Amino acid sequence: MINVNDFKNGLTIKIDNNIYTVIDFQHVKPGKGSAFVRAKLKNIKNGTTIETTFNAGVKVEAARIERREMQYLYANGDSYVFMNMQTYDQIELNKDAIGDDIKFLKENISVYITMYEGDVIGIVLPDKIDYLVTATEPAVKGNTTSGAMKDATLENGLVVKVPLFITFFSFTVPLTTSFSSLIIKLPLQSKLIVLTKPVLIVIS
Repeated sequence: MINVNDFKNGLTIKIDNNIYTVIDFQHVKPGKGSAFVRAKLKNIKNGTTIETTFNAGVKVEAARIERREMQYLYANGDSYVFMNMQTYDQIELNKDAIGDDIKFLKENISVYITMYEGDVIGIVLPDKIDYLVTATEPAVKGNTTSGAMKDATLENGLVVKVPLFITFFSFTVPLTTSFSSLIIKLPLQSKLIVLTKPVLIVIS
């Protein structure tokens, strides 16, 4: 058990049979009434976040999460195969265990498989993954609309919005998975152009 007064960001706890990570918290001492802790928690399994409060001094169950680094190999129908790079053991996870992170997978990237009491509860992707643009329509000549975007298909099949000047096979796109933001690094100039959320174009 852990006292809520000792909360730290990144701490994993168990509430109502769900495993959460503490992503933000605040100790509150109102003028009237008892002190409490306001916390924002992220469900490790499905990625949803909740905000809740605890009376100061209350204890909650700590969850010991095991993380195993593995390499994603390939998809086999609705299953996804990962390999432990130290033992070379392979495991298959179904799409329900991976959730929305499926769309970010590409072969040979390293991820962490998260486990609780021997059961897989999800995966943790790298903060950024580089993708190659494999298909996109050429820009329409003369189209100078500010902030104009077009569809581009990445090597893993994910379709994202990119600026008009991105061309077929011409750019590697690092995708910030934690925010589903698109960050494209381009040569020459050094400035940050913020387009419509959640797209960020970094020119360096």
